[in-house]
Amino acid sequence: MSDTDLLIKNGRVLTGADAERPVSADILIRNGLIEEIGSIDAPAPEILDATDCLVIPGLINAHLHSPGNLMRGTLEGMPLELFMLYEVPQEAVAEPSADLLRLRTLLGASEMLRNGTTSVMDDAYFVPRTSRPAIDAIAGAYAEIGIRATLALDQPLVPEYEKYPYLADLLPPKLKQSMAAAPRETSEELLEHYDDLLDRWHGAGDGLIAAAVSCSAPQRVPPEYAVALSDLAKRHDIPYFAHVLETKVQRVLGMERYGKSLVRHMEELGILEDHLFAIHCVWVDDEDIAALGRSGASVAHNPVCNLRLGSGVMPFRKLRDAGVPVCLGTDEAMSDDTHNLWGAMKTAAIVHNLDGAHFDSWPRSAEILSAVWDSGGRAMRRNGVLGKIVRGAIADLAIVDLAGFSFRPLHDVRRQLVFCETGGNVRHTIVGGRAVVRDGRITTIDEHDLLVQLNEATPHLLEMAANVAASADRLKPYYRQMVEKAAAVDVGLTRWLHDQ
Repeated sequence: MSDTDLLIKNGRVLTGADAERPVSADILIRNGLIEEIGSIDAPAPEILDATDCLVIPGLINAHLHSPGNLMRGTLEGMPLELFMLYEVPQEAVAEPSADLLRLRTLLGASEMLRNGTTSVMDDAYFVPRTSRPAIDAIAGAYAEIGIRATLALDQPLVPEYEKYPYLADLLPPKLKQSMAAAPRETSEELLEHYDDLLDRWHGAGDGLIAAAVSCSAPQRVPPEYAVALSDLAKRHDIPYFAHVLETKVQRVLGMERYGKSLVRHMEELGILEDHLFAIHCVWVDDEDIAALGRSGASVAHNPVCNLRLGSGVMPFRKLRDAGVPVCLGTDEAMSDDTHNLWGAMKTAAIVHNLDGAHFDSWPRSAEILSAVWDSGGRAMRRNGVLGKIVRGAIADLAIVDLAGFSFRPLHDVRRQLVFCETGGNVRHTIVGGRAVVRDGRITTIDEHDLLVQLNEATPHLLEMAANVAASADRLKPYYRQMVEKAAAVDVGLTRWLHDQ
């Protein structure tokens, strides 16, 4: 590769969320970084004409579970606790092949890249157990297609019934015994996998692949493991993923088990700090929000998923006012049913208007873009070099066709990106200075071959989904009782339109 990698000519450049309007400029990219912005006349081995196009920072999808990539459309809406029965098998299953894991990961990544998403934070779970081949297949697929990916290993370590309130008493003895006897990984085994992930993949793919740690949720692992992960995150300066108070059931669990919210439980453990990336945070109260604000932790907002599963509406304005960096994610392909961050952006921009008459506090388009670009880059530990088009920044860009319906006519570019764009006008996507999508086509893999593999795998996928559903149906009545019992508890707040 020569000194000059890529020259983008004649674009209208929106440099970041705080820019009110785009500027006409060329962008010179060298060694994956933005070297110059302005009127540039320099030789380059690759020139990309962005005439009549808008150049923006690449979108950052702050929360995803790639193992759900092959499960879109499998479920109608249902509460998270029931939904997870149909997502993660409770009975013994064979480990997916490396080919299937690669296919699954590439399908999600290709959808994101086509929509202008250049970075993703993947909280991957492993069924039935974590393994080096599975980690290699996922991380390798991300490196192969050329998306920037931060990967964590999301594995609960306690018996299933310990993750919830009431369930241990509701389950018949045989089912409870079966759950207790189910094979589980130990803290020591998972920490060894993290050593392997960090040694083999952190910084791999010319810096595209990075590691994170994940406890899944604080109630799903022993406290000492949660603390060990926090120490690991601090030592390597990597994100620490944790699902926090996604549902009312989890609010009730904190009261029943710890006598306090899960946020305060994490604070007492010493893991609520700058590296923590708290996912969802729907059922947080004012004390939780203040604690999150003091800690420096970031929050991943997944508005479509929260609505799809009836989890509730996250207190966006209160979190922002407390100084909490709020990012945006799509969660997974069976709870959002897409990997399209544009839909999450629009949903986040409008659902919080339901707060009522205080319309001056409703989200503004610049805030939503800042959540994607600024807070997303910060959560990935890339603050200041991702999510902006400035000299020295990483050259992760999306180029959007301004002739599309979303911009006819063009009144305010930030509003129209948030409220009008769907991803359908993304023409090119650049990651680390490399055009991985050009004229709407992935340049790094053979998409046709990917679809052939998917068609061949579909009968097996349908059979697996049917088997998981049959198992879930047997457990569903007990989980339903648990959800309904938790719903009746007065927790002093509600995140639903009205109490059920």
